Amino acid sequence: MEKNEIRAVIKYLCLKKMSSDDIHSDLVETLEDSAPPYSTVARWAKEFKLGRTSTEDEHREGRPSTSLTEYNVKKVEDVVLADRRVTIRHVAEVTGISYGSVQRILANELHMKKVSARWVPRMLTDEQKKNRVDISRVNLEKFQADQENFLFRFVTMDETWIHHFDPETKQQSMTWKRASSPTPKKFKVSSSAGKVIASVFWDAQGIIMVEYLEKGATITGSYYADQIRRLREAIKEKRRGKLRAGVLFHQDNPPAHKAAVAMAAIQETGFELLEQPPYSPDLCLLKIFFHSKILLDIDDW
Repeated sequence: MEKNEIRAVIKYLCLKKMSSDDIHSDLVETLEDSAPPYSTVARWAKEFKLGRTSTEDEHREGRPSTSLTEYNVKKVEDVVLADRRVTIRHVAEVTGISYGSVQRILANELHMKKVSARWVPRMLTDEQKKNRVDISRVNLEKFQADQENFLFRFVTMDETWIHHFDPETKQQSMTWKRASSPTPKKFKVSSSAGKVIASVFWDAQGIIMVEYLEKGATITGSYYADQIRRLREAIKEKRRGKLRAGVLFHQDNPPAHKAAVAMAAIQETGFELLEQPPYSPDLCLLKIFFHSKILLDIDDW
């Protein structure tokens, strides 16, 4: 985070009547090594509590900091490039530059910030990357050719674990209140330990079919093939005209979905299967939308 953003957070938490200790603990928990030292938090908290509104540095006359030299900037850059996981505190110790000066050099001179690595299923080869692009381009061209028709015909699915009891989300518990009314409270409740696998099939209108796997059972090619046949009947009953228009079916590609018996069932039902590149869950629509709106709708089934 930029220093002005951190100051804005401190200002906000001061308005919530939090102490400097609590504010600093909150920042350390969230930003870890990038959190400002306690002295900085306490100084800005005091300023805001005394009525200061701006998070900008006040203009000061005088010579610039002697730490912000081209030589020091290069020293900091060399240390960081040698080990991109290094902490600001360690950079300060190695270079002999103050913690605050290292922060300023990283943010204002090198324009660098620390980010977390993103988990990916596996490192893709150049051929697999090209395959991702090719398949994505083909599907995009189909969509752009007739967007309304594509969305009407499109059906997708995924499996997910569903707890026997799931506490309501923060969004679900939101209520209207007047400015003078007290803020409602809710007790923290954990999800139940018991859970089942739900297979959810849906389209642009919402959920078409949900099936729960019996305890101890596994999803096999034969099981999934039967689901595809039941999906066709559900579409026939609930989505008038979709079968006649031709279903564009999209799925992820675990072994059960790609089994010969499952592929035969998809062909038997007349569904047109949209390609999904392997090892690419990030290109699966369910991973984007499934665990928000769709999961909430499952409660009605």
